[in-house]
Amino acid sequence: MFSQRLKKETVVSIVNTISELNQLQDVDMILDSTLHEARDLAKADAGSIFLMKNSELEFRHVQNDTVFGASGGGISQYGTESLPVSDSSIVGYCALTKEMVSIDDAYAISEGLPYRFNASFDEQSGYRTVSILAVPLISCGHSLVGVMQLINAKDRRGRPTIFSEQVKTLVPIFTNNAAALIERSILNRELILRMAKMAELHDPKETGAHVQRVSAFCAEIYQRWAENRKVPRWEMRRFRDIISQASMLHDAGKVGIPDSILKKPGRLTPDEFDLMKQHTLFGARLFNNISSQSSALDRVAHEIILYHHERWNGSGYPEGLAGEAIPLAARITALADVFDALASKRSYKEAWTTEMTYDEIRRESGQHFDPELVDTFFQITDIIHAIQLKFP
Repeated sequence: MFSQRLKKETVVSIVNTISELNQLQDVDMILDSTLHEARDLAKADAGSIFLMKNSELEFRHVQNDTVFGASGGGISQYGTESLPVSDSSIVGYCALTKEMVSIDDAYAISEGLPYRFNASFDEQSGYRTVSILAVPLISCGHSLVGVMQLINAKDRRGRPTIFSEQVKTLVPIFTNNAAALIERSILNRELILRMAKMAELHDPKETGAHVQRVSAFCAEIYQRWAENRKVPRWEMRRFRDIISQASMLHDAGKVGIPDSILKKPGRLTPDEFDLMKQHTLFGARLFNNISSQSSALDRVAHEIILYHHERWNGSGYPEGLAGEAIPLAARITALADVFDALASKRSYKEAWTTEMTYDEIRRESGQHFDPELVDTFFQITDIIHAIQLKFP
């Protein structure tokens, strides 16, 4: 009787969790939150998510409390590996069969099974994988979205143990619902990227890789800033979700700037630069009708597009705002955008070295950039570098 009541309460909790996750839009934030909630449900120490892309399983997210702590996967979040959908790996076999795979001891898999455990992460990190639960992520249309892998169920003392039968029943209930959210968030990301690529059609600097790097930089800078300030977890999730999407649209207004200016190989004249500045106003018009019913994404996108060229000392444009009068999302995007511009090759310059770029960011602390955000940026340079490698 107690077990039935506990199961019912857990299912209600799952429904409530899915309802909360449904408020998120960005694929990376949904993956992070989905994996966190699944691990919490299964009492798992670690986990990862692979998504289907071009008939392969692309690594997308990882968490491991023992190795990474509560802050997440760090640079491991931005790995670039992929796996075939085949029976040679545990995740591949799960995707191939669309069936859950439960393993009590990763180092004692029966010889009669086709898949083997890849121990490379354990060897590199000193971790010891014991139990594994691989669950297919199946959308409402019965298509395979990806695979979630949970690792090392923990007993009451925090020691690795096997996944219980109750967990094996409850986790698929959660993942079947979460898969639909993940699929929707992938479509959201693709839609926003298409909008960002409108600027790319005119401006050769505005590549898909550029906007994805800026988006990831913004998300990670905000995350560390929020952690430093002890922002509540759900509030942190919501804003990271918003800024990672809205920052992709920072230069959407460049569609209104003539090609002769955007594609000019040399430096702009003062008159040309004055016209270029108008892209902040052109882009902001896309979101001018902000009302109480408008989404938080609309409001933050408007702030970023309009104010990401403002400077901390008040010398920026279009309004000459200074300090904290500049919205937080715009201050973060300004830092991310300038860093990426300096570190990238452009038609009029070569890419700056890492040392040169970092020196310039430090020099502009308190001038162009919020000093607190500059300090935050230098706390995560390993992650910044990993993002550059993922989106070259």
